[in-house]
Amino acid sequence: MGKNKWYIFMIVMLAILAIIGSILIYILLDSSNANAEEPPTIDEIIVNSVDIDDITTNLLDHGFIRVSFKVETDGKDAKKELEKRDFQVRNIMIQELSEMKAEQFDGKQGKIALQDKLLTQMNEIMQDGTIQNVYITSFLLQ
Repeated sequence: MGKNKWYIFMIVMLAILAIIGSILIYILLDSSNANAEEPPTIDEIIVNSVDIDDITTNLLDHGFIRVSFKVETDGKDAKKELEKRDFQVRNIMIQELSEMKAEQFDGKQGKIALQDKLLTQMNEIMQDGTIQNVYITSFLLQ
């Protein structure tokens, strides 16, 4: 009978260790998922975005463009800074647009390339946050 008690004790201990191990794994996995950064909601995007109204400028090939943007920042501080830097942002946009030809806007890729360039250059001047996205909200090419 002594051996049977010892086996039962060992089985119970292994079961308890397995349960404790399972609970620990669940807690660790759950906490790592909770710490994962969730994408912002549309309301957060709108609150942290700045509208850049119509910019009209000549293109390199003598055409002209009129375009508007919505610039998404990573928070309230970045939005405030971006609003203060409006003149610098508009300058960056005009300079980039004036170096482009109308054919560079054919299709989706040209517009995406412009958004990427603007995002990079605007982030270079930001100090209190970052620009997350640049959206084209209106576009007219002549």
